Amino acid sequence: MKESVQEYYGKILQHSNDLQTNACCTSGPATPDFMKTAMANIHDEVASRYYGCGLVRPELLEGTRILDLGSGSGRDCYLLAQLVGKQGYVLGVDMTDEQLAVANRHIEWHRQRFGYASSNVEFRKGYIEQLDALGLEDESFDIIVSNCVINLSPDKEAVLREAWRLLKPGGELYFSDVYADRRVPAALLQDPVLYGECLSGALYWNDFLNLAKKAGFLDPRLVEDHPIAIGNDEIHRKIGHIRFFSATYRLFKLAGLESHCEDYGQAVIYKGGIANHENRFELDKHHLMEKGKMFPVCGNTYRMLRESRFADHFEFFGNRDTHYGIFEGCGASLPFATGTNPEPGQGTGCC
Repeated sequence: MKESVQEYYGKILQHSNDLQTNACCTSGPATPDFMKTAMANIHDEVASRYYGCGLVRPELLEGTRILDLGSGSGRDCYLLAQLVGKQGYVLGVDMTDEQLAVANRHIEWHRQRFGYASSNVEFRKGYIEQLDALGLEDESFDIIVSNCVINLSPDKEAVLREAWRLLKPGGELYFSDVYADRRVPAALLQDPVLYGECLSGALYWNDFLNLAKKAGFLDPRLVEDHPIAIGNDEIHRKIGHIRFFSATYRLFKLAGLESHCEDYGQAVIYKGGIANHENRFELDKHHLMEKGKMFPVCGNTYRMLRESRFADHFEFFGNRDTHYGIFEGCGASLPFATGTNPEPGQGTGCC
């Protein structure tokens, strides 16, 4: 399948409009103004060959080291290069020569556009399942991102395992991808169009959660999601019996997280100070924290905030001396909204 994907993204697709469905380039939540400003600084050729399914926008990036898995023409790398600042660093890895040629062609153009003395972006050819072949050192990145690429990998477990190896403790894998509501039949995996359109390679959501936990990411957090309308009658006839979703997850590298949201009576208060999120901070779909307001959290959420780059922006209350059971609602049903998504932060409690 690697050769098929290289052919599809290197030679067949020359523009995002060449996609036959909207799975790889679907619309999601409204783009915030600060991201629109950053997008305006992206070269037209780079932007025209964008095939992402989400908005990769982790918070608090100034000065961080970021790795982009399957960076393509470099759009997300050049967005993130502006957010990490001149002291930060962004490395994009992709296996497709044609995409890398576009990304590398505009390094100097973006350096000048950003006003940096030297470029803080680099691109390398490689496979996201075999990052060790690039000589990348253990625990050398603060954040790893990816945008609608892991579904294209034939060995998704290896991708997650490599991400765990390369992240610093407290770092995170923050990525958007396509998921299915059931396992895709093996016969459909051989269809190069279905695979290239990010459909037949999509993981069943529960298989993804189990693979993530196996790799060490014990409490994957869903940030946002929305259903995908295939928008192609021929492709729908082949695979329309399966529901697909575009979803963004954040996976923290924290050893010893619990399997569920356990209640220890702990709470946090967001103090503000995170750029573009001054009045409220959204950790994930179920944790929207208003500045200055006490917010009850489970033991895992407490650790995600206290043992990561977010720690200085919170006050922490409580310990783990007393256990009060599991937070209500931490079940195992389909996590995605099948219709209109609720407003972020609806509901109370941890999950």
